[in-house]
Amino acid sequence: MEMKKTEISNDKGSIRISEEVISTVAGLAAIEVEGVSAMSGSWGTDLAEKLGKKNFAKGIKVDLTEDQAKIDIFIVVQYGFEIPKVAVNVQNAVKSAVEMMTGLVVSGINVQVVSIAMPQKNETLQEMEAVTEKKE
Repeated sequence: MEMKKTEISNDKGSIRISEEVISTVAGLAAIEVEGVSAMSGSWGTDLAEKLGKKNFAKGIKVDLTEDQAKIDIFIVVQYGFEIPKVAVNVQNAVKSAVEMMTGLVVSGINVQVVSIAMPQKNETLQEMEAVTEKKE
């Protein structure tokens, strides 16, 4: 499968940015948003991560045209956060990062929430103990 690349020409030559680079920039921006627990990818990307290979483009699909990018993002939201607010924050962060770093116009960002991450039992116990200690 051949990767599409967008090309920016100037008087010195041309610059090509692959979809994978745009996906990585979008993924890094999205995971930094408060309330995003993880990116959701296919079983192949999940398996690669378990084997130790980090994939920052996981859960991102990029559709490139001449100088525009349409991005689909699949995220897992932490329990307790407002899903619409997290999704809008992801859209804003990704648009800003991709446009700033690549010079492309982001024509659309579709955020799909595929799961909610529940706190681990240990985290819940620690939170309860902290609250109990504060009351004493």
